[in-house]
Amino acid sequence: MTSSSDRAGRPAVLRDVARLAQVSVMTVSRVLNESPGVKASTMDRVLAAVRELGYRPNSAARTLVTGRSRALGVVAFDTRLYGPATMLFSIEQAARDAGYTVRVTTLESTGQNSGEEVMRGLMSESLAGVILSAPHDWAAETLRHLTRGTPVVVVDVDIEQESAPVVGIAQHAGARQATEHLLSLGHQTVWHVSGPVNWPSAQAREVAWRTTLTEAGRKAPPPLRGDWTARSGYEQGKRLVRRENVTAVFAANDQMALGVLLALREAGLDVPGDVSLVGFDDIPEAAYFWPPLTTVRQDFDEAGRLALDLLVDQIEGAGGRDGLTVVQPELVVRGSTGPAARN
Repeated sequence: MTSSSDRAGRPAVLRDVARLAQVSVMTVSRVLNESPGVKASTMDRVLAAVRELGYRPNSAARTLVTGRSRALGVVAFDTRLYGPATMLFSIEQAARDAGYTVRVTTLESTGQNSGEEVMRGLMSESLAGVILSAPHDWAAETLRHLTRGTPVVVVDVDIEQESAPVVGIAQHAGARQATEHLLSLGHQTVWHVSGPVNWPSAQAREVAWRTTLTEAGRKAPPPLRGDWTARSGYEQGKRLVRRENVTAVFAANDQMALGVLLALREAGLDVPGDVSLVGFDDIPEAAYFWPPLTTVRQDFDEAGRLALDLLVDQIEGAGGRDGLTVVQPELVVRGSTGPAARN
């Protein structure tokens, strides 16, 4: 429990209130900003802690001292894709609940803007903090151009950064689950339609797929490179149907799996009777493919909320947690996978 003696005479900060009320910093922010959805009992505890500690939010004074407002910057990458778009929506919702606004810079490719250019534009807006939701290599380069002391969180990679907290979804674990599921059904090997080579999530899924096959004593076929789109999955699917003994396919995302599914159907192959198929992401439409798609669910909502919570911790004086916070994926088994056909 935080007391005035514990704080050695310093003014109470949001983290002190959160600790005394036994809630998160984000919940305190939601109460103070009168955001909906907070239980009455929780609100009472937070307000009692505010009174006991004499906490006084002073956004105007903080802006004068730090040059920052209650605006957050988010750098997102290709929000036409389901994962980045869902992550961004979750971050925006969580920020609104915590009493912050969000200013978004969306990149279509890692070569579109240098990290220096993007950060120069963002930091000219007196932001309270920044979330980088972008491929790892680009995010690492961008961190070098942040103003010293700027609160920052990196999200959507499961690689630890030395200079910022990271929230990542366990890509290796998800790809391993997909590959092991297909092997458990009796398939001798698993073909892979991979994502773009410059995306760390695609690299991680491909490495985990290959490693899982090797550990099972199976030879990994050459991966077929896609670009996350259904069109690229369809093109690679047409290549797969020309090969012999393809009975199981792991596509690195659900959109590419949809394209593979069409190519298999056009070739007169039954799914899962002739070929089993697994995707990745669990997009809302995955359950309505025919057959419904077995896939790996990524909890983008949870990752976005965690990233915002970590950033608010830093902004409100809590210091934040260093290192990597991992969100675990979940294999969702549906009708697109089944036992390997007996020869």
